[in-house]
Amino acid sequence: MIILAGGDLVLPDRLVARGSLLLDGERIVGIDQRARVDPAGAAVVDAAGCYVVPGFIDVHVHGVEGVDTLDDGGPVAQIAARLPRFGVTGFCPTTVACAPEVLQRVLTQVAETRVNRDADSARVLPAHLESNFINPEYGGAQPADCLRQPLADGAEEAFSTADILAVISRGRAEVGIVTLAPELPGGLDLVRALVAAGHRVSLGHSGASFDEAMDAIDAGAHHATHLFNRMSPLAHRAPGLAGAVLAREEVTAELICDLHHVHPGMCRVAIAAKGAHGILAITDGTGGSGLATGATARLGGRRIRVGAEAAHLDDGTLAGSTLTMDRAFRSIATVLGCSVVDAAAMCSTTPARALGLPGVGVIAEGAMADVVLLDREFRVVATYIAGREVYRRGAAA
Repeated sequence: MIILAGGDLVLPDRLVARGSLLLDGERIVGIDQRARVDPAGAAVVDAAGCYVVPGFIDVHVHGVEGVDTLDDGGPVAQIAARLPRFGVTGFCPTTVACAPEVLQRVLTQVAETRVNRDADSARVLPAHLESNFINPEYGGAQPADCLRQPLADGAEEAFSTADILAVISRGRAEVGIVTLAPELPGGLDLVRALVAAGHRVSLGHSGASFDEAMDAIDAGAHHATHLFNRMSPLAHRAPGLAGAVLAREEVTAELICDLHHVHPGMCRVAIAAKGAHGILAITDGTGGSGLATGATARLGGRRIRVGAEAAHLDDGTLAGSTLTMDRAFRSIATVLGCSVVDAAAMCSTTPARALGLPGVGVIAEGAMADVVLLDREFRVVATYIAGREVYRRGAAA
């Protein structure tokens, strides 16, 4: 048994100041309001001066520290090994639009790392496909030559819509979220088919009107990819996709909380509209995350450069973020003025619920012992996965 003693425990509904969290094996077995408890044989870890929060779950991350999900050489496992230092205990490896053989390679890695997780690595969750079925006009840094329409046969192209759908079909268990633009020809039918197959459909990289978005939500699309970014904007007479997402309670919206992709004022609007249990903090992190300004990395095989606030392609196109989840939590709890309870919900609990992971992303008795200690500046002190310390700041590698 491990006792995390004297920290401020961030529970789903309140903060327990100077309490103790009891971990036994892979589970949380006790929450004690006393700062010190000493069960016989327990290892006591001093957590005084720290917030004890559920491990972060990033449902939209392409890479970190120079590694991209589409790289050769087993990048999914490499990313999993790097993320605990940022407080991440589970993540959805996220792809950009790519050829079917590349997508298959990623899903094969997802399957292997989910079954054979290294004990010191973050949990690999089913992948997020920022897929081939997005609107080219809202494509951003997505490779235009890999985009397809749901109804296109692709007979004269290197690969077809059917080729991509076949890979998804073979890898059902490894595909969690699929981002698509519902206004494309055949888009609504694809929403229905993917939902029926058990995938979580996300609306994004889309110019959908308010009514088109509402139809897609009615068809089962209950997720939104990086709210406000690369989607039809919110206007008072034409609410667009963003307006539909804010209007529908059943839609959970991703929000890039780097304060650059979305203005802090609009972040506050989204949180006020949907609450902490309707917003998932994401990084949209790339291989540039964790690297110094000026460094280069890759996104789907194309070079990106790390800027002061984000990553860009060589032509200047915004290409994902350089955010990490600990920084997202810090921004939510400081600049955005949310409580640490709400910050934990957006970074941990809401993502877990959206992915259908019971007993994950929460500090509660019986829950999985995936826990992060943060100092008063919200920097990661230590990360525990399944009750095991996998990272400690300042410890020898």
